[in-house]
This record gives sequence, C-alpha cells and structure tokens, in this order.
Amino acid sequence: MNKRKIIPYNPELKEFARELRRNMTLSEVLLWNQLKQKQMLGFDFDRQRPIGNYIVDFYCKELLLAIEIDGKSHFNKYDYDEKRQKELEKSGVRILRFEDIKVKKDILNVLREIEYWIKTNKPTPYPSREGNKKDDPQKLNINRNT
Repeated sequence: MNKRKIIPYNPELKEFARELRRNMTLSEVLLWNQLKQKQMLGFDFDRQRPIGNYIVDFYCKELLLAIEIDGKSHFNKYDYDEKRQKELEKSGVRILRFEDIKVKKDILNVLREIEYWIKTNKPTPYPSREGNKKDDPQKLNINRNT
C-alpha cells in the first residue's frame, strides 16, 4: 500500500483558506468544476489547500501536485512566487501553473495539460505479485505428493 507523504501546514492559514474557498475567482470556479469529485482520472483534489506557510489553489495529496492559477494577484510578484514555489518543491510538491485567461478561454487544453502531466508523472503502484513464477506454486515445478 502506498503511504502518502503528510506535509504539515501553518494552522493560522486555515481560516484564510476557508475564506478563499468562499470567494473563488471565476477561473478557479471553472477549473474546480472539472477537478472536484475525482473527475480528473480518479484523483482527489482539494481547493485552497494550506501547505507549509502557503495556500495553493488546488492540491492532490496522492500526486503531491499543486495547480496554481496566476491572475491579477500574481502581477508584480514574480520574486515571491519563485520563492514560494521553491519552498513547496523542497517539500516534494510539484506545481503546474496556468494563466487566469487561459483557464477562462481555453479550459479544454488546460485539462489536457493536467491529464498529460498526471499520466506521465503519477506514482506507479507496487507491482502485482500476479504472474510472478517464484511466488506462484502452480507455476513452479513442485511435486506435491512427496
């Protein structure tokens, strides 16, 4: 069984994350409608999720994937966003970024990019023991009558 990595977060961010969920931007609502209820290849995403000292727009614990939508709040904050991303990456979180306008005008390609990322980066499950000759007595040449 795969064990998820638990990344601690600053509990002081919890109420702010709730407020962000109540006041989502249009692009966040559009993308959330496609990610919620395990619609993206069966993976569970959270919205406005605290991680460390930051809040990411969308997060999948199983994939350690954050999805960020860069809108007006990100203008002129390139240094902050870069520092933030490096801190999150130190925790093992990988980040996909999309421009706000792209989500609004080209959501199908945004969804394709997310799907492609998941298919090429998802963790592989533990190998099945099915078909492993040394573990399957029926496939071994064993004389059971001795």
